[in-house]
Amino acid sequence: MAITPKYKSHFLTHGFIRLSACFSCDASAAFTANLWTRLGMFPDEKSTWHTERTNMPSHGTVRISKFAPKAWSAICELVGGEDRISEETKRGVDGDFFLHFLNSPEQVLLVVPIFSDIAPGEGGTTICTDGIRVVARHLYNNPNSVTPWMHVCGTSEPTGLDRVSFFLSIVQKWELTSDASFSEMTGAVGNVYLLHPLMVHSASKNVTRIPRVIKNPTVTLKAPFSFDSAGGSFSLVEQKTLQELGYPAGLEGWKIEGEREMIVPRRIKIQEEMKERERERLAREGDGDSTVKI
Repeated sequence: MAITPKYKSHFLTHGFIRLSACFSCDASAAFTANLWTRLGMFPDEKSTWHTERTNMPSHGTVRISKFAPKAWSAICELVGGEDRISEETKRGVDGDFFLHFLNSPEQVLLVVPIFSDIAPGEGGTTICTDGIRVVARHLYNNPNSVTPWMHVCGTSEPTGLDRVSFFLSIVQKWELTSDASFSEMTGAVGNVYLLHPLMVHSASKNVTRIPRVIKNPTVTLKAPFSFDSAGGSFSLVEQKTLQELGYPAGLEGWKIEGEREMIVPRRIKIQEEMKERERERLAREGDGDSTVKI
């Protein structure tokens, strides 16, 4: 199913779209069936909820095209066609696994499928749509590399606070955002948000203690985004980036100057250790299936 003109206009204006009914409640329940066992918590005993937020490791994968074909169709159209998308499976979450450039192909959309109904105040991801312009101009003006979070923030590991602090420092310094550009990503099971890769975002405070379950699958291109004015047509993601830079017709002669680099964040080791503990819990529960998803 092609993206409607209304969705295209919304993406070019705000940098994201929300699609409904991309997968069913039954599919969501099956996908998250072992969630509480893996966490070592009980859903009806909040005293066992030992962490406020957990980034769970992956035990297996499903193709977006099979699980949420409506979302996959929209993804393909936003990035310029399925033939541009790499078959590689990446391990990144929120861009902590590569050096960032304006045209980086490693994470070309922020994809957020919702596996639990999320109402206002329940910890939904907060986004700043004006922040796309801030980050795009920062990357454009620094073609030498700039930003895996740990390099920018001067820390040894990327944490949510560091990411947010970095982006907010830019936003506050440049004073380019409005209050209206901040919004909370709420929705029902089966909704999928597709966000521009430079969207400023962060988990918000869940004041209700109603569990929120989402995932952040990565979409990767075979080659970097093309912003050269001599290249012809641009994808919707490329159009949005160029629009925020003030060069809708393209960038003549612009190129990155630094070396692309992949990074293994400390999160990987932590999640590998978590995965072993999860397997032990699943074995005790009599479920030895190692292909559980989330």
